Amino acid sequence: MTPLLSSHFFVMALLAGGFASVAAGVIGSYVVVKRIAFIAGSISHAVLGGMGLFLFFRRTYDISWMTPIWGAIIAALLSSIIIGLIRLYYKEREDTVIAALWVLGMSIGVISISVTPGYNVELMNFLFGNILWASSQDILILAGLNGIILITVGIFYKQFVLICYDEKQARLQKIPVAPLYLLLLGLIGLTVVLLIQIVGAILVIAFLTLPAAASNIFSKSLPQMMILAVALGISITLIGLSISFTINWPPGATIALTSATSYMLALPLSSRKRKF
Repeated sequence: MTPLLSSHFFVMALLAGGFASVAAGVIGSYVVVKRIAFIAGSISHAVLGGMGLFLFFRRTYDISWMTPIWGAIIAALLSSIIIGLIRLYYKEREDTVIAALWVLGMSIGVISISVTPGYNVELMNFLFGNILWASSQDILILAGLNGIILITVGIFYKQFVLICYDEKQARLQKIPVAPLYLLLLGLIGLTVVLLIQIVGAILVIAFLTLPAAASNIFSKSLPQMMILAVALGISITLIGLSISFTINWPPGATIALTSATSYMLALPLSSRKRKF
C-alpha cells in the first residue's frame, strides 16, 4: 500500500471514494429498505441528459459555469421531483413513465454528445467513471454535497424511516408524506451525482445499493445498517482502486465489480442472519 499512497492520484481518488461511500451508505440504506432501486437507476441515467446539454452550451456558447457536474445536479433534482410526483399520484403508470424518463435522459445525453464540438472525454468520464481524475475542486463539491445529504438526513431521520416502512401510519401521524418523499428522492439524486464521479452513470446503481444490501444481511437496525454500509463502501473503494492500480483495470468498473462480488459473497449468509 505504501507505493499506492505515495501517488497523488490514488490519494485523491480515495478521498473522493470516501465521501461518496458515506452518502451511498446512508442513502443507499433507505433505497434498499424502501425497495426503490429502479427509481435510483432511472435517475442515474436521466442525469446524462443534463450533463450533455450543459457541456454543449458551454462549448458552443462559451458559458463557463455550465459544467457537466452542475448539469448533473439539476437533472438529478428535476428527475427526482418528476418521478416522485408520478410515484405519488400516478401509480398505475409508474413503471412506464419512469422508463420513459430513463430513455429521455439517455437520448438527450447521447444527442448532445454527438453535436458538441471537440472530443468529449470529460462527458465520457461521467458516463463510465474516472475517479483517478478527481481534482481538489471535485473533492470540495463532493464534500459539500455530502454535507447537505448528512445534515438533511440528521434532521428528518425519523420521518424518513416512517415513510420507508409505513406511509399510511405516517399520514395518520400527520407527517407531510409527499414533500418528505420528494426530499428523499432529491437526496437520492444528489447521491447519484456523487457516485457518478466514482463509477460512472452506467454502474452507479451497483455502488448505491449493493453495499447497503450486503450490510442489511448483518444488521439488526437501520443505523447499524448505515454504518456497516459506509464502512463496506470505503473498503470496496480501497480494494477496487488497489486492484485497478495493480493490474491496470478501469477503476470505476473495478470498484463496481468489487461491490457486486462483496454482495454475492454475503448473500448465502442471508438465510442464517436476521435481516432488518
